[in-house]
Amino acid sequence: MARKSRPRVAVWKFASCDGCQLTMLDCEDELLAVADAVEIANFHEASRAVVAGPYDLSLVEGSITTAEDARRIREVRAESRVLVTIGACATAGGIQALRNFQDVEEFRRVVYAHPEYISTLATSTAISDHVPVDFQLRGCPINKAQLLEVISAYLDDRAPNVSTESVCIECKRRGNVCVMVAQGTPCLGPVTQAGCGAICPAFHRGCYGCFGPMDTPNAPSLISNLKGLGMESSAILRVFRTFNAAAPPFRAASDSVKERKAAP
Repeated sequence: MARKSRPRVAVWKFASCDGCQLTMLDCEDELLAVADAVEIANFHEASRAVVAGPYDLSLVEGSITTAEDARRIREVRAESRVLVTIGACATAGGIQALRNFQDVEEFRRVVYAHPEYISTLATSTAISDHVPVDFQLRGCPINKAQLLEVISAYLDDRAPNVSTESVCIECKRRGNVCVMVAQGTPCLGPVTQAGCGAICPAFHRGCYGCFGPMDTPNAPSLISNLKGLGMESSAILRVFRTFNAAAPPFRAASDSVKERKAAP
């Protein structure tokens, strides 16, 4: 009897720090079990081997920052039955999306001796802004348990079971005392998707929003609370403009603060 072919999995890198791919490698024993069940067709962080598509599952890290990247992601999408974006860069443009709020041409003039050699787009955008995406796995970096769940789910042809609740729920489960209520510490936990295990609040620090916006975040209410803690508008603007600055709910929140700040 002929052996059934293993599902073909590819991992792709665009503009990013490779942190999410390193999280994959950090899965160690679990990744070995997955690797035995699939054919790793493309994963430059782990191997130089490249197998041509089509691919059953493509995992994409990084944002689109060049015209070449925009062309290449369309090719990846065309060769992939399922495409999953991993990490804040791929799902929301990443920290490099801070360029979206500034003049990129000015950056090129200031940073590079020969800016004419630099080919870049004016914005850093999520993969979903360019091609259809089947699932978005948030985080900076991603949670490896969630990653294994997503890979297993698509290999089994089922929907991934990944929580979309807020970090506040994780705090409750962990037994953390609310840093906003008890200590007056600014925290993005109420509007941020769970996945980190509420690490920062567990060490008496506010959430930085690494996993991006939760489902239906009430950012205006949180902004009101942050102002009540004495935060200036400029500080509130900065906390929403970090790893997930271009995620629509976070961008809308920061834009609203900027508009109010600029109002007479």
